[in-house]
Amino acid sequence: MKIGIVAVSSRFSRERAEAIEAWMELNFPARKVAVVIHPSSLEKSGHFSGDDATRAQAFVDYANDPRIDAVWFARGGYGSCRIAEAVLPRLTERARAKRYLGYSDVGSLLAILYKAGFPHLAHGPMASDAVRHDDTAFRALNWLRKGAVSSWEPSLHDDPRPAVAFNLTVLDQLLGTPLEPDLSDHVLMLEDVSEAAYSIDRMMFHLTSTPSIRRVAGIRAGRFTDVPPNDPDFGMTGEQIVEYWCNRSGIPYLGPADIAHDGDNKVVPFGVR
Repeated sequence: MKIGIVAVSSRFSRERAEAIEAWMELNFPARKVAVVIHPSSLEKSGHFSGDDATRAQAFVDYANDPRIDAVWFARGGYGSCRIAEAVLPRLTERARAKRYLGYSDVGSLLAILYKAGFPHLAHGPMASDAVRHDDTAFRALNWLRKGAVSSWEPSLHDDPRPAVAFNLTVLDQLLGTPLEPDLSDHVLMLEDVSEAAYSIDRMMFHLTSTPSIRRVAGIRAGRFTDVPPNDPDFGMTGEQIVEYWCNRSGIPYLGPADIAHDGDNKVVPFGVR
């Protein structure tokens, strides 16, 4: 199996790319599973891993390439929203059949693909995570290879309803744009990193006040990590803030979700499993 790694957001270093290739060689020496990193993903254009046109072309190349079996996003940061609308009309039926895995900023691209009916999308570990946590990497690769249920976020085993997962900041910014998918009757899982508690609160106010989000089946709170200190202390954790705004808006709060910007991040396939 050949998995294509592509950067659609922030800069992706050559050192990190080489570390991923070394990890794959160590763990799959017979190359039963191999990765190939799009060469233009190592380009630099200010904040981004190449300019918008370069990143869009890299994604289209691997999505449409018959030699690539699945697409694994290299890393997050910021930038996928700048190319999402441009790539969609260029994708073929071959692209539609592949699995795509990532989270954080990549949620913008996953959102528009889900809106377009792509069936094999998931919020889960990215290629950069492979050199940080072995278990995380195997969890991601097992889903990319065969859709392994062992990689799923645990609540999905007992809840047959369609589900999605997003970084809170990313989803909050997508609302009302052409990238926003219809999440009616979905279980929505949310997580974030490095956001102040008051910022999480403000985003949850906006999110749960939006008519389209009020049609979800319920919300689960992933982990909110690296929350900077607030003076005075905000008095609520990120998870408590999610529950508060669910209760206030009438959206069912469904409990915790095992997703986050950390090594325990589980896979959440989009839609009906």
